[in-house]
Amino acid sequence: MHTWPVQDAKARFSEFLDACLEQGPQMVTRRGAEAAVLVPVQEWRRLQSAARPSLKQLLLSDDGRTDLLVPPRGQARRRKVEPQR
Repeated sequence: MHTWPVQDAKARFSEFLDACLEQGPQMVTRRGAEAAVLVPVQEWRRLQSAARPSLKQLLLSDDGRTDLLVPPRGQARRRKVEPQR
C-alpha cells in the first residue's frame, strides 16, 4: 500500500485516485501519522457487506437479541432502604 502525505494527496488528487483504482488501497498520512485510506468502491462495498449482517441473518441467528439490554449480574445499583419508623 502506497503512502501519501495529505498535502500530496490534495495537490495530485487525480494521480492519487488513479493509483487507488490501479494498485489498490492508498494510505493518507497527516503529520506522519496514518489518517485515512482511499479504497476502490468495489472493495468498500465488499467490506461493508462483510461487516454488517443482513436482516435475514439477524433473524435466523441463534444469538440472543437482548443480551446487550440486560446489565451483567451484580452490576445494578440498589437504593438504600431506610428502616421504617
